[in-house]
Amino acid sequence: MSKADLRKAVLPSGKVDYQQVAKNKHHLLAIAFEHFRSGLVPRLSDSVERFLQAQISWLDDYSLFMAIRNSQKKHWTDWPMELRLRKPAALASARAELADAIEFHKFTQFLFFRQLDELRNHAAAAGVGLIGDLPIFVSPEPAVVWTNPKLFQLDRHGKPKFISGVPPDLFSATGQCWGNPLYNWNEMRRDGFSWWKSRLAAALSQADLVRIDHFRGFESYWSIPGNALTAESGKWVKAPGVELFDALLEGNPRLPLLAEDLGIITPEVEALRDRFNLPGMRVLQFGFGSEPGNPHTPCNFVPHCFAYTGTHDNDTTASWYRLLPAAGKRRLKAYAPGLDWETHPVEAMIRLLMSSTARQAIIPVQDLLGLGRDARMNTPGKAQHNWEWRLNDFKSCLKPLATLSEICNVYERRAN
Repeated sequence: MSKADLRKAVLPSGKVDYQQVAKNKHHLLAIAFEHFRSGLVPRLSDSVERFLQAQISWLDDYSLFMAIRNSQKKHWTDWPMELRLRKPAALASARAELADAIEFHKFTQFLFFRQLDELRNHAAAAGVGLIGDLPIFVSPEPAVVWTNPKLFQLDRHGKPKFISGVPPDLFSATGQCWGNPLYNWNEMRRDGFSWWKSRLAAALSQADLVRIDHFRGFESYWSIPGNALTAESGKWVKAPGVELFDALLEGNPRLPLLAEDLGIITPEVEALRDRFNLPGMRVLQFGFGSEPGNPHTPCNFVPHCFAYTGTHDNDTTASWYRLLPAAGKRRLKAYAPGLDWETHPVEAMIRLLMSSTARQAIIPVQDLLGLGRDARMNTPGKAQHNWEWRLNDFKSCLKPLATLSEICNVYERRAN
C-alpha cells in the first residue's frame, strides 16, 4: 500500500473518509499481525502475553464475538440460534474454526491499548490530563450485549424491547431515537452493579476524568418502544441513580466524573448530580436567549462546573454568531460591552468564557481557529457525515495559542 493510498482516507475538504480509513487500517494491521506470528518482532511476545492475561475478563468473549460477526456478516441477533444463545458446543466449534481471526482481534486490541498508554504517558509528562467519554448506553451490537443479555431489556430473539433516546427538543421536533437497548436495572442490582463498576474502572484506566454522556438518564430515562420510528411515543422511566452511584463510591473516596447535564434537566437530576458532588456543564452558546436565570449565562455559572464556548454537538462559534438573531447579538454586546463583538466575535466569546467563575473552561479547537460551519463536528439527530472534520496542520494553532495564553494570563487561568 502506497502513501497515496493512505492519503485517500482524507477527502479534499480535509474531512475523514472513515470507510477508507477502516480499509487502510485493516490492511496494515493484518501485515503487523503476520509479522508478529512469523516471529519478526519477538520483543512483543512477552508484552502481548501479559496483556492477554490482564484483560482476560473481557478479551476472550470480545475477540470471539468479532470473529463470528465478521464470519457471519450480520447482526448477532440474526446468527444461528446456537451461536446467538451461546450454546457451549457451538462456541467451542467457532473457537476452533475461527482461531486465527480470534488471535488477530486480540492482537489489534493489544496494539490499541499500548498506543493509548503511550499517548497518556506522553500527555502526563507534559502536564496534560485526558478527559474520557462514557456514553450512558451501549450500542445494540457490541459483544457486551451478546455476553450479558440478562442485563438488558431484550426479547427472546435478543432484540431490544425498548430503546433509548430523548423526547422532542430544540434539536429535533420528533425527538431522537438512539436505538440503544435499555438496561435491566433490577438484574444489575442483584450483584451490586458489578458490571457498572467494571465499566467505570476500565474507563478510568484510560483517562484521568470521565465525562458521562446523558447523565440525566441515571435519574430518569426516555424509554421508547423498540419498533418505534420516532421518539414521540416514549415515556420517562425512573432509574436507580442513587443506588448506582453509592455502589460506585464503595472503595473510592470520590468519583472522578463529569456529568453531561444538558437538555431537559429537572430538579431531581440536579439533586443527583449535587449529591455526589459531580461538576456539570455550561455552554456559552446557550446563555443568551431571553429567559431569566439561564444557567448558561456566565453570571449564573457555579464554580464547580466545566464551561464551554460550545460542545461537539454545537455549531462552531463563528457560524453560531453569524446566524444569531439581532436580539441575541444586542444582548451579548450589552452583557459584555468592552469586548470586540464587531470584528472578533469568537475571541470575544473566548474572553467571556475565560472571565467566568467556572473552574474549568474548554474551547474546541475549531473555535480556537475561528472556523465556520464546515468544521462542525456533530449534528444531533443526523446519522451521517458527523465527526469527519480533522485538524490537518497543527502549525495553524500556534498564533491562536499565543492569544489564548495571553487571555489565560489576563484571567489568571492556566492554559493546558
